[in-house]
Amino acid sequence: MAASSVCRAGCAAGRTLLRGPRSSPALMSLMRNRGAATYAQALHNIPETQVTSLDSGLRVASEESDQPTCTVGVWIGVGSRYESEKNNGAGYFVEHLAFKGTKKRPCATFEKEVESMGAHLNSYTSREQTAFFVKALSKDLPKAVEILADIVQNCSLEDSQIEKERSTILQELQEIDSNLTDVVFDYLHATAYQGTALSRTVEGTTENIKRLTRGDLATYIDTHYKAPRMVLAAAGGVSHKELVDLARQHLSGVPFEYKEDAVPIPPPCRFTGSEVRIRDDALPLAHVAIAVEGPGWSDPDNIPLLLANSIIGRYDRTFGGGKNQSSRLATIAAENKLCQSFQTFNTCYSDTGLFGLHFVSDALNIEDTLHFAQGEWMRLCTSATDGEVKRAKNILRNALVAQLDVKVKTRHGQKTKIHRSSDLSVTFAAVVPWLPLSPWWLSAVRFPLCLQQMKTAGTTPVCENIGSHLLNYGRRISLAEWDARIAAVDARMVREVCSKYIYDKCPAVAAVGPIEQLPDYNRIRSAMYWLRF
Repeated sequence: MAASSVCRAGCAAGRTLLRGPRSSPALMSLMRNRGAATYAQALHNIPETQVTSLDSGLRVASEESDQPTCTVGVWIGVGSRYESEKNNGAGYFVEHLAFKGTKKRPCATFEKEVESMGAHLNSYTSREQTAFFVKALSKDLPKAVEILADIVQNCSLEDSQIEKERSTILQELQEIDSNLTDVVFDYLHATAYQGTALSRTVEGTTENIKRLTRGDLATYIDTHYKAPRMVLAAAGGVSHKELVDLARQHLSGVPFEYKEDAVPIPPPCRFTGSEVRIRDDALPLAHVAIAVEGPGWSDPDNIPLLLANSIIGRYDRTFGGGKNQSSRLATIAAENKLCQSFQTFNTCYSDTGLFGLHFVSDALNIEDTLHFAQGEWMRLCTSATDGEVKRAKNILRNALVAQLDVKVKTRHGQKTKIHRSSDLSVTFAAVVPWLPLSPWWLSAVRFPLCLQQMKTAGTTPVCENIGSHLLNYGRRISLAEWDARIAAVDARMVREVCSKYIYDKCPAVAAVGPIEQLPDYNRIRSAMYWLRF
């Protein structure tokens, strides 16, 4: 009897210990309010972005902090969309040559100067943007700006370097062809924007790379590297006044006049519901991408679509989790072993976009995977719930705060550390997770802020965020504003926006691999609406 009492007492004590003391409602309310205040404070205390426009049209923008390093770069509003069928690939070629010496600095001298600073040079080209940027110690900001100015104004284009980089690019094209994810999205652009500039790849064709001459590359630079299309952006331990002075000193020679006396406007691109199938039964898995036309960068419909993608989520068989997935589609995929992986995307350009889903499946499960994916689209159009939207908004908000990494001032002037390993583009990438980066992705993986997720942390993503924002929106949109836009969306808005872009629309489909069981286009099109009585 005594032993039984001791046992019962021990169990009760254990349960009490596991449960812990019960918090009072007042204490819980205080903790919630404190958390909300901290969240709002973090969003509003991000350092201000200062912007100055020079007489030439060049914009200078910076976000100052007390970090010992800085990133500074030049963002140019030009990419493969501005190329013709004959010179497609010229921008990518020029980017390759940028760090191979200038008229003032031979290649060896250029490399030694950068190495002596301990700096990191990088660049990228997308369908609508080109960027060159340097990460260095804050004290080396003047030297970094001078080197960047030399690159964009005095690229040497030596014949020996051109031939060397020609071989390098041709080798890269072969490597890209072996990455089926890249291949299927290139095909998706080719069919969705057939006959327009967006159908062309960033890298260009093998034939173009083989025949582009020094004159072609020089003409490309002279035509597009103009001050009104450039942004000099910097983040970290920088002074905005010093940056403006450096821009006036080193970038005053950038031409700002056009022959037509106007900044070139990218040619309009039309979306065409269509398909392209590249059947290869020798491949082990099929890659399928389906997309409808989405909005451009500045369209407010992007936020509801982003939440819709968050609701659909992502899935990878190697991640585990099984049936315990928050995403309905991921749960179905796990329970029925439908596919190896799927991921949503929202690719934005200046005036159009691609909203869709990409999945990797074996040959026997293609039809079922596509059926459930389109069914989830239809469900979002007709019956997205408040609970789902609330969860999606929380995912975005949590990512928004978790990926801050900048020192901000509190109300009392004290410094507080907010973890910011990247910018908001990567935050949204947490729910739009197509991040295996390669050249075609560079304009795709960025909603709503930028063109490419930088693998480096710290000042580089912030700088890239600033440069891309000024090109895409004409200003930098604060994190607090993004949060307010997210908060303004409800389930009704998600249903309406999804219906606007998805319901009864003609999709573009691209498929590569053993795709015999992929339904014909008419069946895919008929699944874009429900017969409801």
